Amino acid sequence: MLQNKIKSIFSKMNSNASAKPLSADLNAIQTAIQELKILEAKSIAKQNMVHKDSILNDLNQAEFKVFSQWGDDGIIQFLVDYLAIEHHTFIEFGVENYTESNTRFLLINNCWKGLVMDGSASNVNQIKQSNLYWQYQLQAECVFITKDNINQLISTYTANKELGILVIDVDGNDYWIWDAIDVVQPTIVIIEYNSLFGNERAITIPYQNNFRRTEAHYSNLFYGASLKALQVLATAKNYALVACNNNGNNAFFVRKDQLKGLKELSIKQAYKQATFRESRDQQGKLTYLNFDDAIQVIEGLSVFNLESGQSEPF
Repeated sequence: MLQNKIKSIFSKMNSNASAKPLSADLNAIQTAIQELKILEAKSIAKQNMVHKDSILNDLNQAEFKVFSQWGDDGIIQFLVDYLAIEHHTFIEFGVENYTESNTRFLLINNCWKGLVMDGSASNVNQIKQSNLYWQYQLQAECVFITKDNINQLISTYTANKELGILVIDVDGNDYWIWDAIDVVQPTIVIIEYNSLFGNERAITIPYQNNFRRTEAHYSNLFYGASLKALQVLATAKNYALVACNNNGNNAFFVRKDQLKGLKELSIKQAYKQATFRESRDQQGKLTYLNFDDAIQVIEGLSVFNLESGQSEPF
């Protein structure tokens, strides 16, 4: 049993308390804990399918976390199991070093293959040096993604228009990049929204080719698009909004010809206010502002309204 394996490693370390812990022992513990998490997640995923009729009415019931930042792993696994997606391929960008991501559990648990991209060479090197890179069919590329290069990047990886899952999380031009993508038609699109932008206006940051969130505004709060903006785009691309995670940062869209009984939600039904507090002061230190105070910090900054086609103050 993995529990016994972990106990054995701790016992070995405690018996030699005067010495520094061996890195090999620590790595073994981390590996064993990860295997335990995966086993538990497999069990939860099976139970979710047993209760699928209830979960179809509220996908948030399926949430669990293994490698995702929040409960996205559970929603993704339920959708994959329920929809029986034919094309077991994903593309995710904005993954940092891929230790915390929305497709890692899918890669390990379901043996999907995929492309991940990040703008940091250090992050991509870490991915390539990890065991995942030889254990699974994973490709990692270092690139700064824009609306002008995204289709070429995808086309270089796959010529197949069908794709299982697309995950967009670049902390900035998310709307504009999804808008530009036309070389693939994923069954599922998972994209970050900025809940501070509310649920009434279809707004996004104006497109900047070299947008960087930390430079756009000191607060680190001015980025991305509202949920309504993403729904407007999704409708144009023939996708339905089916969920937002409970922590209020990721929206889930399913291609309408693949819904298979999933409920299409309105903005008000799906929208979740972010639970996290990531505001910063002008020195870059966290200030932990509540939701309303965080909104005030970015009031007056220029956003683009998709419905009016004009820039306006936030």
